[in-house]
Amino acid sequence: MTDADETTSGVLGRRPMRADARRNYEKLLAAAREAFAAAGMGASLEDIARRAEVGIGTLYRHFPTRQDLFEAVYVDEVEVLCRAADEVAELPPWEALAAWLRRFVGYTATKRAIAEALNHRSAVFASGWKLVSAAGEPLLRRAQESGEARPDASFDDVIRLVGGVTMYPFADPAQLERVLTMALDGVRVRPSR
Repeated sequence: MTDADETTSGVLGRRPMRADARRNYEKLLAAAREAFAAAGMGASLEDIARRAEVGIGTLYRHFPTRQDLFEAVYVDEVEVLCRAADEVAELPPWEALAAWLRRFVGYTATKRAIAEALNHRSAVFASGWKLVSAAGEPLLRRAQESGEARPDASFDDVIRLVGGVTMYPFADPAQLERVLTMALDGVRVRPSR
């Protein structure tokens, strides 16, 4: 087992909580996700507690440091993205890949703010990336095997392309969808006419 695997199991494997503690934890993660997406890593912890409708003490009981909160939001986002791969797996190959990549775009919006706070060489970040790759690579491979995705595209190529779409904020969701569709068209193989 690598250090990254141990960190993933430690961070991703949360200990059981009482129902009320679990609700507060989930509310804090949701509030932090929104706050970090809106204000970046400088989001106020007091604002996060207020958004979650809990006291600041409850926030600190769950997340003793700001870094703990960043990591928990990052891990939660990774888990959601990995579950999304399972949710779309039954779709036809290209539809599954495109649907998952659209969810990846949503993931990157929050991740960008958190990435500022996380060291990309950290065990938590490395573990998360391994999980994302393990979830997404089979979708790309399936689309390639069906002849619907470029055979020369690696998972890293596709993630860089789609991630590049999110480098600048879009005020209009329709424009984001158009640009993402153009990027996906670069990955998709169209039958010759």
